[in-house]
Amino acid sequence: MLMPTKILVPTDFSEYSDKALEQALDIAKQYNAKVFLLHVIHEEIYNYEEGFDFVISKTLSQPGEEVLRQMKDRHRVEIEEKLKNQLNRFPQVKEVEITTTIRQGIPYDAILKEGKERGIDLIVIASLGRTGIAKYLIGSTARNVLRGSKCPVLLTK
Repeated sequence: MLMPTKILVPTDFSEYSDKALEQALDIAKQYNAKVFLLHVIHEEIYNYEEGFDFVISKTLSQPGEEVLRQMKDRHRVEIEEKLKNQLNRFPQVKEVEITTTIRQGIPYDAILKEGKERGIDLIVIASLGRTGIAKYLIGSTARNVLRGSKCPVLLTK
C-alpha cells in the first residue's frame, strides 16, 4: 500500500493544477507527508525574450544582459506571488509542510529532476493545463512525466 512521505505537485496556476494541489494536500494531511509545489518556467520563454534583448538595450541604454536579468528577476517575483496566492486558497495548507520551488527548463524534464533530487514518492499532476495551445503542451507534460517517473503518478482532471 502506498503511504507517501514526499508529494510533488507541478503547477501552471490553472484550475486543473488547483485540483491536483487540493488532492495532494488531502493525501499529505492523511499520511503526514510533505508537499513540494513546483512551477517550471519553460526555457523557451527566455529564449523568446533574448530575441528582443538588443532592441531593449538600445531603447533603455543598458547592456542587454542586464535588462534580461531584470526581466527574469521580475518574472520570478511574480511567480513567487502566484505560488503564495495559490496556496492561500486552501485551508489544508496550515496542516501540511509545504516547500515551493521554481525551476527553468523543459517542464517534464524539470519535474522528473525535481522528483529524483528530492526523493519524491508520489507525483500529483493535472492531466490538462491552461486553455489554448498550452493545454496541449501541459497534456504532453503529464504524459511524459507518467512515462519517465520512477514513482507513482496520480493524474487529476
